[in-house]
Order: sequence, then C-alpha cells, then structure tokens
Amino acid sequence: MTAAQLGEGVAPEYAAGRPAAQLRAPLSVPHSFTLRVPATSANLGPGYDTLGLALELRDEIQVTASPRQQASAPRVGVVVVGEGAQSLPTDASHLLVTVTEKILAAKGYQLPDLQVRATNVIPHSRGLGSSAAAIAAAVTTADQLIPEGLSDDEKLQIGSRIEGHPDNYAPALRGSVAVSWSTGEPNELVFRTAPLVPHPQISTVVAVPDFVQSTRAARDVLPANVAHEQAARNSSRAALLVHALTTDPALLMEATEDFLHQEYRRSAFPASMALVDSLRAAGHPAVISGAGPAVLVLTDASHSDSVIAHIDESTSARAAGDTFVPWNLPITTSGVTVEIPR
Repeated sequence: MTAAQLGEGVAPEYAAGRPAAQLRAPLSVPHSFTLRVPATSANLGPGYDTLGLALELRDEIQVTASPRQQASAPRVGVVVVGEGAQSLPTDASHLLVTVTEKILAAKGYQLPDLQVRATNVIPHSRGLGSSAAAIAAAVTTADQLIPEGLSDDEKLQIGSRIEGHPDNYAPALRGSVAVSWSTGEPNELVFRTAPLVPHPQISTVVAVPDFVQSTRAARDVLPANVAHEQAARNSSRAALLVHALTTDPALLMEATEDFLHQEYRRSAFPASMALVDSLRAAGHPAVISGAGPAVLVLTDASHSDSVIAHIDESTSARAAGDTFVPWNLPITTSGVTVEIPR
C-alpha cells in the first residue's frame, strides 16, 4: 500500500489529522524499541474475509525516535533488508512512517525524527499478510510514540479501516486464530474480532510459490452475486471450520471446502489451484492462503512430513517455473510484540 492509497481506506479522523501548527512534540528524549510482527493467512477456505490465523514467521522492525531537530519536517531514514529491499521506499513515504504520522496527527502530535530498520522475511504478494503486518507495525509504532497510547479497540479499528477488513490484521495484531466481522453502514463500519483457541493437534504447512499475485487482481475475478444454494453450502462449511479448528480436527477436510471464491480465482493462479487439488486428493486439507498464490495446509502435526513430501514431489514434477517451497510454520498465539531495551 502506498501513501496515496492510505487515505482511501483509513477513517476520516486519521486521514486528515490537524493543522501542523497545532501539533505537539510527543517526545522529550529518544525512544527505541523493536517490533516483531507475524505473517498471517486469511480465509482458510470458506471463511472469506472473516477467518485468519497468525503464523510464526516474523518481520522485525527496529525504531529509534528522537525529538525533532528542525521545525519544518522530521528527519526520517529507513533501511529495508530482505523482502522489498529493492522496491520499498527508504524515506518518509514508507508505509510505516505515513501511517504513524497520520495517527499521531489525529491525536495532536507531530512525527518525531525517526530511524527505522525493517528486516522483512514475510513474502510479499503471496497471500501471507505482508501488508497487514506492516500496518500492525505502524499502529504499534504510533502506540509507542503517543504519550497516552492507543486503546486496544483503537488499534483494532485503525488498522482494520486501513486494510478494509480485519481477517489478516486481527491475527497480526493479536495472534492465534480469529473470527472477525464488521457492523454498521459501509462508511461507518465498526470492526469486531473474537479469538479462537486452535486444537493443539493442528499443524500448518505453507507452500510458498516463486511467483506473485496482486490482491486486487484476485478480487477482480470474483462475481458480484452467487446463488443462494452456493452461499448456504459455504456458510455450513465456515461454521464447521470453527468447530474443526477448535474441537475436532478430523473434520478439517470437509470444513475447508470453499464454494465462494477459490474456484473463481483458478485462472489467476492455476498452479496454486492444481496443488490444492492434488493435496486434497491425497487427503490433506489444503486451501489458498488469503488472495494467493501461496497454499496453506491445515493438518495433524504427525502428517506434516507427508504434506511437505507431497509438495516437493509436486514441484519436482512441474516444468520450469511455478514452483513451491514448503515451510512448516506453526500457529503463533502472539501478535505483534514490542521489546524496549533497558
């Protein structure tokens, strides 16, 4: 997400801020901290824009904030290591900086001088929540810099409004598995989320592809309307998935059947859907991760090796390109964490 796109999704009070002359300095001394924010997977099959989980794969962001040395503008420096090192901005247009600045302004504070070092390991444009992780890091940065901090609900609302829905953002912020929803009119949405405790038997394997997919492109192929019967079947599987995730993993194959979005997206990532088909035919509960093209397998921990072997065999049987690397990534119960040096 670019700085220009930020204003399209964020709530009005966090898009406009206050006149610069009215903003106070939030800091009197330097403040350093390190954030670690997890990857996420959303939808989980039938839970479209609703279900998500946090994975133990974390970007690390080191932030040092200091009182401004000049009145006109803050001095900002960003270093990006790993994913996005060649493409992400390294100045004040970096997403973490733009989101942080708008939140601070809405609370009446100016952005201090910032030095940021982001070590990114979450793959970009693969359906593993890299943008949700960045927004969770930005909201948490703002929380650290605002003297009175942000409430838990403010952090949920701000990030969800920027993302547009909280399926990835809620687990990035709070960890574990979450079911999320919104209430109210489209221009006045209020976001809610409820944590689920995953069954200890469940393990996750992610097949990470060597190709990318735009979330917008994956959404553009979806129909505006679906048949009532189709919606009802999907509702039954989404409800069953909550039960399977928390109580009876033996039902995961049926519970991860999707009738709402994956088949419509087949043309967008045929190799990913072919892998999903192959895994499911072998008895492994596989789904597209988020908007793809990564593939998520929810499985028994004792079956992880066979899932990984299946992905490896599938990849080796392919022609050049469109390959997948299996990553054994457990569900993590913690969202973004903050470490402050003593």
